[in-house]
Amino acid sequence: MLVSFPRQKREISNFDYLMYLNTLAGRSYNDYMQYPVFPWVLADYHSETLNLTNPHTFRDLSKPMGAQTVERKHKFIQRYKEVEKNLSAQCHYCTHYSSAIIVASYLVRMEPFTQTFCSLQGGSFDVADRMFHSVKSTWESASKDNMSDVRELIPEFFYLPEFLTNANHFELGCMQDGTVLGDVQLPPWADGDPHKFILLHRQALESEYVSAHLHCWIDLIFGHKQHGSAAVAAVNTYHPYFYGDKMDLNSIKDPLIKSTILGFISNFGQIPKQV
Repeated sequence: MLVSFPRQKREISNFDYLMYLNTLAGRSYNDYMQYPVFPWVLADYHSETLNLTNPHTFRDLSKPMGAQTVERKHKFIQRYKEVEKNLSAQCHYCTHYSSAIIVASYLVRMEPFTQTFCSLQGGSFDVADRMFHSVKSTWESASKDNMSDVRELIPEFFYLPEFLTNANHFELGCMQDGTVLGDVQLPPWADGDPHKFILLHRQALESEYVSAHLHCWIDLIFGHKQHGSAAVAAVNTYHPYFYGDKMDLNSIKDPLIKSTILGFISNFGQIPKQV
């Protein structure tokens, strides 16, 4: 059972509470495959100023990233139904909200994550248009535009401005529109300042709105809506291989199948342990 009283009483911050839950669920900075997962908390990456008293400023924390818009939600529900008819692995999402490549892509401008990212990519950077280069475009991809993208965030978005700058001057490539990748493009309300972005983003995480709704996201990631009928109803089911702690790998005798499953988990992510 989740112990939420300290957070409700404002005895600890939302950030500290999320780190506590991640630790309980087996997530660690030492494991890219089970790195701490944090939520997108904002939906406004276009305004000149950030209004933390307006509910529309925030992401809907009661819904997973695949259900942030009605149209997108219906598409994933339809996928779930079609998979059921085809008798394949039944799920809403075949990609995960947290994986080694997602973590490394966010932190690619900092070592040792640069080398980790290149290693995962086969020795080089990815195509520039697919690299993490803009907070706004990444939000739009994960919340509405890309059916293969349901990524959430990592803790660094709330305390580490350095990961947003290309201080090492890595040659990250050039996008199709001619944009040369360098520092991460920030929302207008950050005024191009990574420190201001982190400050306001952390204020958003600790805001009254997020404090009142954070438990909904926790239910999806760590709680009772993580799997089973509650997850189906919440449009929150993932490929069976992502639920590593619920699979009895020892009962799988075929070494090729076992290796495939382990490789899938390693490359594409793992659902946190339920707490």
